Amino acid sequence: MSQTLTLHAAFAGHVAAALDALVAAGTLPAGLNRAAVTVEPPRDTSHGDLSTNAAMVLAKPAAMNPRALAEALVVELGKLAEVTSAEIAGPGFINLRVAPSAWLAELKAVAALGDDYGRSTMGGGSVINVEYVSANPTGPMHMGHCRGAVVGDALASLLEFAGHKVIREYYVNDAGAQVQVLARSVHIRYREALGEAVGEIPEGLYPGDYLVPVGQALAAEFGDAYASAAEAEWIDLFRTRAVAAMLVMIKDDLALLGIRHEVFSSEAELQAAGKPEEAEAWLRAHDLVYDGQLEAPKGKTPEDWEPVELPLFRSTKFGDDQDRPIRKSDGSWTYFGADLAYHFQKAQSADALVDIWGADHAGTVKRIKAAVAAMTGADGKPTPFEVRLVQMVQLLRGGEPVKMSKRAGTFVTLADVVREVGKDVVRFTMLTRKPEAQMDFDFAKVVEASKDNPVFYVQYAHARIRSTLRKGAAEGFVPADTDLALLGEEELGLIKLAAQFPRLVEAAATAREPHRVAFFLHDLAAALHGYWNLGNDKPEKRFIVAQDGKLTAARLYLAAQIGQLVRNGLALLGVAAVEEM
Repeated sequence: MSQTLTLHAAFAGHVAAALDALVAAGTLPAGLNRAAVTVEPPRDTSHGDLSTNAAMVLAKPAAMNPRALAEALVVELGKLAEVTSAEIAGPGFINLRVAPSAWLAELKAVAALGDDYGRSTMGGGSVINVEYVSANPTGPMHMGHCRGAVVGDALASLLEFAGHKVIREYYVNDAGAQVQVLARSVHIRYREALGEAVGEIPEGLYPGDYLVPVGQALAAEFGDAYASAAEAEWIDLFRTRAVAAMLVMIKDDLALLGIRHEVFSSEAELQAAGKPEEAEAWLRAHDLVYDGQLEAPKGKTPEDWEPVELPLFRSTKFGDDQDRPIRKSDGSWTYFGADLAYHFQKAQSADALVDIWGADHAGTVKRIKAAVAAMTGADGKPTPFEVRLVQMVQLLRGGEPVKMSKRAGTFVTLADVVREVGKDVVRFTMLTRKPEAQMDFDFAKVVEASKDNPVFYVQYAHARIRSTLRKGAAEGFVPADTDLALLGEEELGLIKLAAQFPRLVEAAATAREPHRVAFFLHDLAAALHGYWNLGNDKPEKRFIVAQDGKLTAARLYLAAQIGQLVRNGLALLGVAAVEEM
């Protein structure tokens, strides 16, 4: 990858150099913390191209008046050939106007870096474990899992693009009561495959036909050996085989979305390896687990409630509202007890952890964050850990909600949806709203060819560019950067927006918010379509102006680089850029 500096990064360097010059001149004291200094586009573009808060955040620690410091900075920044004006606004913000030549150089940087434009070294190779999907292995993926799957996968790609090493992990919950139910459900299908009339699947078991092939495979392998056997003789075997079959199905479903995890961690294997016991021993050694009684339930106490002594984790010490049991009264592990051991294990091979959870798990966030802080912070530096909550998606068909129920066997599978509307539509749509916001997925709207459909709107922008380049080539015009100075204000406006992509990548990665990339692409597409529409009324504003070969070559060069930006952004989201529509 080329080390070409993008414009925003270069100006961050210019501001740093200006501050260094003031330190050397004795105007500023040395050693000031500059972490809060920013260089970014102002909210109101009429104020300039870039704005820095350097004088505002450094004035107080430097014991200086903000405007006085700003005036000194303006003198230094005004010396730059790329700066056409540097002005002080308000109490000390500095607004800069950047020469057109600098923006045109940025357009060349897009061409030079190609697929790597926007790639960052910000992450410094630090390892981030992103755990996402982690659906119970009791059936095929449904749309309730889809949004978290896409958010997690796009975040992993974004973090890699921002310079991190990423571990994509799926936690297989194969040790709980639900997989026992799965095994019993499969046993019925096994008996059915042997010719037994099983009738209606009993309430509480999984009735879906997707378990029929699993039962048939077990019947082919074991014959009737377990048809009448006691449950204790087959439950573990059937659970293991059923989970393995479900994971094959889940991996196939995720592959339809372009999602592949590098690590599948088994809860059952974790427990078999004694990891929860190791975690408990470590916590007890650090006085973070004690034997005590849970508080009585709030409100009216149930008649059958009895105080029971349990091993409790001191989660209140880390911000939780009560201490949490890690074992049940029968000695088995609570979900939390197994989960804290799992997170402790993950932290051994990562510098930071990110979990993507459904919003229905919001109530458990405090306790697991407390556990990670406790178990990784013995040296005073706990492993950074974030939980990003994702709201469910409501499927609509004909304006009516589509009900999903795995137990009833009537749910709409993720595979069904991908096959109906396509991987790219599903992935992009899942990122068109913040993950914590509710989302409706309307089968008609997501494939609608209109500007109100963000998927179409962005894809159409790329298709328009590619069509324009093909048309130009057919007429003998080739994109060229030799006469970019012919580009005017409208074209420079497109470049200025496109040039924000590298800083957008870093900001989105830092915030763990891949949807920001989708929002940026929508803004860029809107700008492209807006520019295109100028040519509807003014032929001289079109990309191809037959009587002006030099201007046409420059505009086609601009179009090609905007297309590159759209492809780069879509690639982060796992969405293909279409050639035509």
